[in-house]
Amino acid sequence: MPAPLAFRGSIGLGCGMSLDSRWSQDPGLKSRFLFFSLAAMGIFLLLILRLWYLQLINTDLYQHLSEKNRIRYIPIAASRGPIYDRNGELLVENRPSFGISALRREIDDPEALFENLARFFPTEMDEIRKQWEKGKRFPRYRPIPLAEDVSRETLEKIQENGVDLAGVIAEVRPVRSYKHGEMAAHLFGYLGEITERDLKELGKKDYRPGDFVGKSGLEKRLEPYLKGEAGERRLEVDVLGKELRILQTRQPLPGNRVYLTLNRDLQLAAEEAFGDQAGAAVALDVQTGEILAMVSRPSYDPSAFARGISGEEWIQLLQNSRSPLQNKAIKGQYPPGSTFKIVTALAALRSGAATPQTKVNCRGRITLGNRDFRCWKKWGHGVTDMKKAIKESCDVWFYEVSLALGIDPISQMSHELGLGETFGTDLEGEKGGLIPSSEWKKKRFSDRWYDGETIISAIGQGYVLTTPLQLAVMTAAVANGGTVWRPYVLKKVEDLQGKVLLESGPRKLRTANLSPSVLEPVREALSAVVNETHGTAWRSRLKEVRFAGKTGTAQVIKLPEDRHKKDENVPYRFRDHALFVAYAPVENPQVAVAVVVEHGSHGSTAAAPIARVMLESYFGLNSEDEPQQGAAAAEEE
Repeated sequence: MPAPLAFRGSIGLGCGMSLDSRWSQDPGLKSRFLFFSLAAMGIFLLLILRLWYLQLINTDLYQHLSEKNRIRYIPIAASRGPIYDRNGELLVENRPSFGISALRREIDDPEALFENLARFFPTEMDEIRKQWEKGKRFPRYRPIPLAEDVSRETLEKIQENGVDLAGVIAEVRPVRSYKHGEMAAHLFGYLGEITERDLKELGKKDYRPGDFVGKSGLEKRLEPYLKGEAGERRLEVDVLGKELRILQTRQPLPGNRVYLTLNRDLQLAAEEAFGDQAGAAVALDVQTGEILAMVSRPSYDPSAFARGISGEEWIQLLQNSRSPLQNKAIKGQYPPGSTFKIVTALAALRSGAATPQTKVNCRGRITLGNRDFRCWKKWGHGVTDMKKAIKESCDVWFYEVSLALGIDPISQMSHELGLGETFGTDLEGEKGGLIPSSEWKKKRFSDRWYDGETIISAIGQGYVLTTPLQLAVMTAAVANGGTVWRPYVLKKVEDLQGKVLLESGPRKLRTANLSPSVLEPVREALSAVVNETHGTAWRSRLKEVRFAGKTGTAQVIKLPEDRHKKDENVPYRFRDHALFVAYAPVENPQVAVAVVVEHGSHGSTAAAPIARVMLESYFGLNSEDEPQQGAAAAEEE
C-alpha cells in the first residue's frame, strides 16, 4: 500500500509547482496579488458604505423621490364664494370648466409636447408656450395650466391620445359666472391671472400658476374671503404616467358667502333704463346709507375676464373713448350743474343772504363787468322767488343771491352735505371731487377769488366737480334732515356654517346744521320740480308716489346761446351732461337717487326718466302707466 502524501507548508499549483516556488521565481507576482486583493476589498468597502449611506442616512429623501416617481399630486381648485343681493338673490356663482395642464417634472422634452399639442390647439400654441414659461415660477410638482375652458370634444381627443401626451392631465375647474352679464360689473370687479406682484401680496403657498384672483371691485376687496381653499387628489401611476388608482382625496373648501346691500331688481331696472347711453346712477337708502344700486355705463362682461380675456378684447376696452372699465359712479367727476342749486339755496337761507320770499327779476341774463352771464331760458323767467327759481331752475336768481352770499358759505354747506370728499366705501379708487373756496384758490393759483367765479360756482359750473355717489349722499342728507351716512355695499360675509366673518352697518359721518326753517322751503321747492306744472321734471312724475328732485345740465364746453335748439348739430363729445337727483316719497323719504348721463344734453329728458324707472322698480309700480305730457311742463333744463 503506498504511503500517503505529506504536505510541507506549501500549496501545490498546476504542473506540480507550489505558490512559494512561483513567488520565488516571479517576485512581482506577490505584489500584484496583494494589489488586486486590496483593490477588490476597497471596492466592496465603498459599495458597503454607499449602501449604508443610501439606506440609513438618506432614507427619507430617496423614499420621497421614489414616491414622487410613483405618486402624482393633483390639486383640486376651490370654488370662489357666491355673491348675493340684500334679498338673498344669487348674483355671482361658478360653473364647471375643462382645462388642460402639464406636470413639469414628468416632461423631459417640452418642445415635443408642444408639437403634439399643436394637433389640438393649432391657433393657441403661442399662448400655451407663454403659460409654460409662467409656470416655471412655481414648484415642479404643481401642474401648469396650458389651456382653459376647452370643449368636451377637445378634452376627449386629448384623453384618447394620452400615450403621446405623457405628463398632460385634464382637470375640471370652477370658473366665475356672472348671472346677469354686464349688470353691476364695476361693482363686482373682474378677475385676472395671478402675477408676480399678486404673489408677493397674497403669498405663493396659497396659489398656483394659472390661478385667477380679484383685480378690481369686490372681487379684489374680498379676495381673502372669496378664494376658498384648494383640495388635492393623490394618484398612483405607472412608469408611463398612467393612472392606476386613487390613494387619497382631500376635498376643496369653497369660498365664503357674500351678501350685499344691492337690490337686484332695482339694479337691473337702472341698467336697462340707460340703454346705450353713457353715465352713472346711484340709489341709496336715505336712513342708513346702504347702496341699493350702482350703475356705470357703458359696462363690460366680467365673464370674459373669468375665462381669460384675449389681448384684442383688452385693447378694445382700453381704447374705447367712453371708458367702459371705469366705475363712473365713484370715479367720474362731473360739474353738478343745476343740481348744485340745492346747496346754494340752503347756504343762502342759512346765512340770511336770501329768504324764500326773496324776488329777482330774471330777464335772461345779468351783466358783471364786461361779461354777460345768461340764464338757460333765453327770454328769462320774470319775477322769481326761491321756489320758482328751483322749480324752473332759474339761473339769474342764483346769480344775484350768490353775489350777496359769497363762495365760502357755499363751500361750507357743500362739505357739510358730503361733497368734496371720499367716504371710505367698500370700493377702491373713489374720487373726492372738488369744492372750491377762496382759500383753496389762493393756495392753488396764488390768486384771489372773483365774483364772476362765485356766480358760475353757484349753479354748479366752474371749478365745482362731484361724483354721482356724492350727489346721492347729498340728496339723501336733504331728504333725512341733514344726516350724512357713509355709503356702503357690503352687508356681511358668512362661512359655510353661517358664522359671520365680516359685517358692515350704518355709520353716521356728520349732521349738517339745517334748521326746519332752512330745510323745509327747499324741500317744498324740490317737490314742485316734479309735481307742479312748469316744474322741469314734471313730465317724469309718478301717479302713485310723490317724489322730489332737481334737474341739471352741465356744460362741457362753451356753446352758442341757443345751443339747446341745435343739439343735433353739436358733436357728441361737446354736448352738455344731463343730471337729475331725487328722493321719495316726499312725505316719508326712503330712497335717494342720482343720475348722470354723459352728453345727454338735458336733465329733464335724459336723466329724470332713468330716475323715474328706478323709483318705479323700488316701489314695485307699473312702468306702463305714463303721466300726461301736457304743455304746462317747463322748457327743458
